Amino acid sequence: MKPLHAFLALVSIFTLALLGCERQLPSPEPAATDLQAQPADGPSFAPVEAHHPEPAAIPPLSGGARIEDERNTINVFQAAAPATVFVTQTQIIRHRYAARALEVPAGSGSGFIWDKDGHIVTNFHVIADGHAFTVTLFNQNSYPATFVGGEPRRDIAVLKIDAPAEELTPIRLPPEGASLDVGQKTIAIGNPFGLDHTLTTGVVSAMGREVRGFGGVTIRDMIQTDASINPGNSGGPLLDSAGQLIGMNTMIYSQSGASAGIGFAVPVHTIRRMVNQIIATGRVEQVGLGVSIVDDHVARRAGIKGVIVEGVAPDSPADKAGLRGLSMERGGVTLGDVIVGIEDKTVNNYDDLYNALEDRQAGQVVQVSVRRSDQVIKIPIELYALPE
Repeated sequence: MKPLHAFLALVSIFTLALLGCERQLPSPEPAATDLQAQPADGPSFAPVEAHHPEPAAIPPLSGGARIEDERNTINVFQAAAPATVFVTQTQIIRHRYAARALEVPAGSGSGFIWDKDGHIVTNFHVIADGHAFTVTLFNQNSYPATFVGGEPRRDIAVLKIDAPAEELTPIRLPPEGASLDVGQKTIAIGNPFGLDHTLTTGVVSAMGREVRGFGGVTIRDMIQTDASINPGNSGGPLLDSAGQLIGMNTMIYSQSGASAGIGFAVPVHTIRRMVNQIIATGRVEQVGLGVSIVDDHVARRAGIKGVIVEGVAPDSPADKAGLRGLSMERGGVTLGDVIVGIEDKTVNNYDDLYNALEDRQAGQVVQVSVRRSDQVIKIPIELYALPE
């Protein structure tokens, strides 16, 4: 054999020996993490670092690109913000050590312009106990305001400012009898925490809520909304997607004092009726039967449901209808009539009686259910306007 051929043969034999040795060596145990990362029935591969390509750049929107709901919200704000105002009040306090009175800021809230005459609608609790009031318009011009009148039991008050008509943008009102449905969009504008003309949105969460109001009487037919309402929003408008007033933001349900998504607004039909009366006469017309009544807590202590008639005014509708009040006898006080219903509404207390008569007018005849002795009888009584 030639030397070159012998050398090549030796190299081939050595290479085959090495390969045979490698096939006989045991494979190393894979790491636990590698086993978990591999399919149970497939071969093992070394992990490969994933490659994440850069996301494609999103082209910028055109200047007018907005969804329909955004455009609607913007349009409503631009139309209604000039009708929304900031209301502040001051009170007179006695200096503890000096023999003089001081006028100090005492609270603030929101409101809205009712008409071109300068009437401003807000919550009664926003101006309660105030000595002087200031209304700041959307253009930041401020005017002193006078108190026209209000109804604390519905938390409604009316102020008046002497401002040029061109600076006054009245709030838009819906048609009489317009309906409102759960799920409708709501837009609230106000001045929470003094931050003027803040907008929040939501929906009508519920209708017909009953909430204990500022005047100590339940306000019925309240609108519930999840639009954020915070301190300072009180008195501001709650609007629909047409920019029309559907209510006045009044109170929130919250354990922290901040908005928890449950706010309440006085409905527009109550506002419209009462504000027009306040502007005309300085007060809301109230009707009555011509009776004085016993405090509810006395009736509760006696275990009596209903409103106890204490006395009947002479020549009043109740007197003419034959209602009976308490009478004094030798054994003590004898119970007369207890009012337990007005038309189809049950009356358990004064709150029920007030709400049953709220929408009535003088001259109307109502069926009054009274418990007399052990019987309940119905007596027709003509309502009359209560004196101031």
